[in-house]
Amino acid sequence: MSIRRRTLAAAILPALAASMIGLTAALPAQAGPEPATGVQAQDDLLDQLEAVPGLTVVSEEPAPAPGYRFFFLTFRQSVDHTNPQGPTFEQRLQLLHRDTSRPMILHTTGYDMPEVAFRSEPTALVDGNQISVEQRFFTPSRPEPADWSKLNIWQAATDHHKIVQALKTIYAAKWISTGASKGGMTSVYHRRFYQRDVDGVVAYVAPNDPNNKQDRAYDDFFASVGSTPACRTALKDLQQEALSRRTNLVNLYDQYAAENDLSFERVFGSTDKAFEMTVLDTEWAFWQYSSEADCGAVPPRTATDQEIFDFIDSVASFSFYADQGILPYTPYYYQAATQLGWPQPKFSYLKDLLHYPNLYVANSSLPPELRSAHDPWPMTDVDRWVSKDASEMLFVYGSNDPWGAEPFHPSDKDSYTYTAPGANHGADIEALNPADRAAATATVLRWAGVSAAPAAESAETRALDQRDPRNIRRPL
Repeated sequence: MSIRRRTLAAAILPALAASMIGLTAALPAQAGPEPATGVQAQDDLLDQLEAVPGLTVVSEEPAPAPGYRFFFLTFRQSVDHTNPQGPTFEQRLQLLHRDTSRPMILHTTGYDMPEVAFRSEPTALVDGNQISVEQRFFTPSRPEPADWSKLNIWQAATDHHKIVQALKTIYAAKWISTGASKGGMTSVYHRRFYQRDVDGVVAYVAPNDPNNKQDRAYDDFFASVGSTPACRTALKDLQQEALSRRTNLVNLYDQYAAENDLSFERVFGSTDKAFEMTVLDTEWAFWQYSSEADCGAVPPRTATDQEIFDFIDSVASFSFYADQGILPYTPYYYQAATQLGWPQPKFSYLKDLLHYPNLYVANSSLPPELRSAHDPWPMTDVDRWVSKDASEMLFVYGSNDPWGAEPFHPSDKDSYTYTAPGANHGADIEALNPADRAAATATVLRWAGVSAAPAAESAETRALDQRDPRNIRRPL
C-alpha cells in the first residue's frame, strides 16, 4: 500500500516536489512577454501581495533565475470552512512570479511544501507563474490542536478555492491546476467542488480508488508489468528469501535502527513488524521508482543477508516505517484510511511467511488513536463525476507505475488520458511518445490561452525544472 513513493502511501516522500515535473515541450515557439522591470513594478507586486486579506509575505528570496521572483507566503485558513468564524491556521505557500499577465499554475502538493524554487511541467510549458500549496495538516500547516475530522477532500479543496479567489485579484489571466501522485488527486478533488476556479487540470500519476474493496487491478499489474518475466520472478523470490531469513535480517534492522536513532513505539511497535511492511513494499517501490534496466541489480536467493538488506533498503527504505519516517505522513495515511482508499495486493506467494495478517492497509501506518473507518462515498462520487461530467481534465500515467493500475477515466468533454511507455511514477508529458506529447502540450497551451511554448531558455531557468522521481513518492 504505498502510494508514497511507491505506493500511494509510500509514494510518496519527502513530498519534496510532489510534482517538480520538469520539461518543456514540443511545439515551436516564441517566448512570452518579458516580465515587468524596475523598482516601481517590484514595489507594486509586493504591495499587491501584502494587500490581499489573509495573505502574509514571509520572505522574498533571491531570484532563482532571470525574470523570476520567489516568495514564501502563508494564507490564513479556517480549520472548518463551514464555520468561518471559528479557529484558523496558517497554510504555507510558495510563489514563483513571472509576470501578472502570464497564466498562473496552481500546484497542489498533496503533501508538505517544497522549500526550493521549482517549476512544474505546466508552468514551464506556458511560461507562467506558479503558486505551490502545502496540504492542510502537514506541518507546519496544521491547526493546534488538530481536529483530524476536518482533514477531508472538501475542506482541502476549499483551502485551494480561497487561495484562488484571493490571488485572482492580482493574477487575472488563465489558471491551470496541476500536481503529481497525491498532488494530482488533490487537483482533481479541487476541480470537483470548485469547477470555475481553474481553466484546466493536468494531473500526473494520480491514482483513483472508487471501490476500495476491489484491488485485483494491482495483482494483475504485478503479474504483467514490464516485458521481462524473469524480473518479476526475481523480485518475488527476493521477498520470499528476505522473509525466510527474518531473524537475521531483523537483527540487521535493529543495528541499523540503533545507528540511525530510529524508534518504533508510536506506529508499528517493533522492528519485526516494520520489517515485514518494508519487505511487502519492496516490489511496489521497485516499479514505482526504477525501471526494467535495474532488474539486474535484484539480488539472487544466494545473496548474503547484508546484500539483501542493503538492496531492500535502497529500494523501499528501512527508515520509512520507523516513527521518524512515517509520522510526517500521518495526514496522508489518515486521508487514505478515511476517504482516499489504499492499494492492497493479495501477496499470495508470501502468505506462509507473514506474521501480521492484513498489515498492508492505511490504518497500519497510523498511531492507534487516529485509526478510523473508511467512507467509500467520496471516491465513488469523484469517479462518477470525472468519468461523466468533468471537462478540461488531462491525466498522465506511466505504463510501469503501480499507482496507475487504477487510473481515472475522464469524460469525452475536452478531457484526455496519456500513458508514457516504460515510465514509472515520474511520468510526465515529456516522456510521452511524440504524437501524444504534441497533443498534450497543445491542450495545455490552449487551456492557458498561450499560443506557443517558450523558446530557448537560460541554464538557470532550465535548472528550475530538474527533479528526481523519488521525490514524489507517497506513502503506502
